[in-house]
Amino acid sequence: MAHEVIQPEGWAKAKGYANGMKTADNQLFIGGQIGWNGDQVFESQDFIGQMEQALTNIVAVLEAAGGKIEDLVRLTWYVIDKKEYLARQAEVGAVYRKVLGRHFPAMTMVVVAGLVEDEALLEIEATAVL
Repeated sequence: MAHEVIQPEGWAKAKGYANGMKTADNQLFIGGQIGWNGDQVFESQDFIGQMEQALTNIVAVLEAAGGKIEDLVRLTWYVIDKKEYLARQAEVGAVYRKVLGRHFPAMTMVVVAGLVEDEALLEIEATAVL
């Protein structure tokens, strides 16, 4: 079986990448999700709002592949403002738990100079084993 492209129903088509790729042995690789919605529109210019949307997007790709939150094994976060991330830890934790509950996979945080989409304040990629 070839790898399966995962695209949540109703989402705008990804251009030049896939939102998710599922392997024959049920590993799911979720491409970096940013704070835009399924129509590729940013509804928030705020770090916490974009974080919630990015995590929600991850869940949408995961569910489109037949997975559930507990299947997540890794998250890699790319943020452009370390100080804002650190200053808003209470909000980060609250929104994380709102979207992903108390499931805490292996995680890495990387501070970057910028992201491809100028409005994006963070990007999160994920790996799951279904």
